[in-house]
Amino acid sequence: MKEPREPKSSQQAESLVELTQAEWEIMKVVWEKEPCAAGTVQERLAESRARAYSTVMTAMDRMVEKGLLKIQKIRNLNLFSSCVSEVEAKRGAFRKMLKGAFDGAFTSMIHFLIEHEELSVEEASRLRELANRAQSRRARHKRLGRYSRGR
Repeated sequence: MKEPREPKSSQQAESLVELTQAEWEIMKVVWEKEPCAAGTVQERLAESRARAYSTVMTAMDRMVEKGLLKIQKIRNLNLFSSCVSEVEAKRGAFRKMLKGAFDGAFTSMIHFLIEHEELSVEEASRLRELANRAQSRRARHKRLGRYSRGR
């Protein structure tokens, strides 16, 4: 097994975290159960689809190499913990989708959702509330001199 990379700084992790579907499945279990053994992850994943322990262990070892997980050794037991938060992973996935599908434009994405995804009245109302809250927060931060685009 290769030496694991150092965990990424929070700024790097926010912009660089991209998980495969298998990594998402593993990370969801790790976030819920950490620290946890590979057997714990394999058992949870087996509830939806059978996976061999060796397959899960290999994937988790690779995730350690990539800096997504870290290992704490206690005698003959390896406990895995996350090096990236769920928010960082979601942000990375979202930014990838936004850049690929909408050239990075939030407005285009929201327009698409409204026009093509048949939002319920409740969902549309919630979007308005969130947009108003973001506008208020931006104005407050601008008054205090703390506003920076993208944060």
